[in-house]
Amino acid sequence: MAKKIQSKGKVAKKIEGKAAKKKQNKEITVVNIVVSTSLEHDIPLEKMAATLSNTEYNPEQFPGLVIRIKDPKTSALIFSSGKVVCTGARNIEDVRLSLKKIIESLKKINIKITVEPEIKIQNIVASGTVGMDLNLNVLAMKLKNTEYEPEQFPGLVYKLAEAKATFLLFSNGKIVCTGTKSEESVHKALDMLIVNLKKVL
Repeated sequence: MAKKIQSKGKVAKKIEGKAAKKKQNKEITVVNIVVSTSLEHDIPLEKMAATLSNTEYNPEQFPGLVIRIKDPKTSALIFSSGKVVCTGARNIEDVRLSLKKIIESLKKINIKITVEPEIKIQNIVASGTVGMDLNLNVLAMKLKNTEYEPEQFPGLVYKLAEAKATFLLFSNGKIVCTGTKSEESVHKALDMLIVNLKKVL
């Protein structure tokens, strides 16, 4: 009986150890890539809005036209100059596919785009976890470049200048990262963040 209890205890410890290890796993996933490009062609936005059902255009409020794409699920702002800002994609392949669908849509109003749009990443938004609970009050005191007003918002804003990234940190270890321009930079910024957190926690 004692042996059984002992082995149960070992199993429980193993499970606890696994849970602890799991808790330490950092992870981060890109949730939104914001890109800009140019179709190098004037676009008649009124004609586009009148012809295509998946568009919104209110020139009195904003000079750009919004086009929504179902698959991949993205949105793009198109300006009459041919400039385009695309958001919502989770990878560059989806960005390319979205732009291809926009170019296909333009054919319906007899606009032929002959250039291969040059994609420029403006911002990447990623979310994930640092794998540990965070004491935001301590971080607000010990880290530079932080903003923390718990009465207004439960997260702490931390600007990590050397990584050109801004993090939103929550007490359960969940994070949101913005400001980077490549997936590699996202992972580097996360590693830097964890080093800085461990110095003060």
